[in-house]
Amino acid sequence: MRQAALLTVCAALLAGCVPAGGVSRNSPYGVDARGEGVDGMTVGHRLMEAGEYELALKSYLRGAGEIGINADVLSSLGSANLKLGRLGQSEKLLRRALELDPNFVPALNNLGVVLMEQDNYGEARGMFQKAFALDSGETDSIRENLMLAIAKSEANVYDPAQEQENGGFRLVRQEKGKFVLLSDL
Repeated sequence: MRQAALLTVCAALLAGCVPAGGVSRNSPYGVDARGEGVDGMTVGHRLMEAGEYELALKSYLRGAGEIGINADVLSSLGSANLKLGRLGQSEKLLRRALELDPNFVPALNNLGVVLMEQDNYGEARGMFQKAFALDSGETDSIRENLMLAIAKSEANVYDPAQEQENGGFRLVRQEKGKFVLLSDL
């Protein structure tokens, strides 16, 4: 009898800890405080924020089944793959998203990130420039990505292979403490 009373008290106390609708509205698991289901895309976005990229990918696939394939779905799938380090898959999905909507800012930015990871700084710079223009420069991360891409693309202007084709240079010592740079041409 005493155990039954103890269990009843524990159950009552635990019931008071749960909000009225079950799981809290901010839960990434697809149930809001009203007890209604949340669409797969919203759950995917919440899971991405929580760092659960594999679960987000599955949720985005569920969202694709609910609403169909569009630029947002493809961009979200590409973003999840990017976070998982799957650059090739991410690039394909983001390019497909841009085929459907060439001005979709998140896809432009994330494709730029993929291209930067692949050391393709020139094309990444173009993606970031377009995203920055469409976004009117409002998003700090796009601005920072653009600045990094500009710096990386300008740093790669020097090509040592081209120098070898045109002939190299030699540093020749002439006198004590004096050197001359000579061309091999």
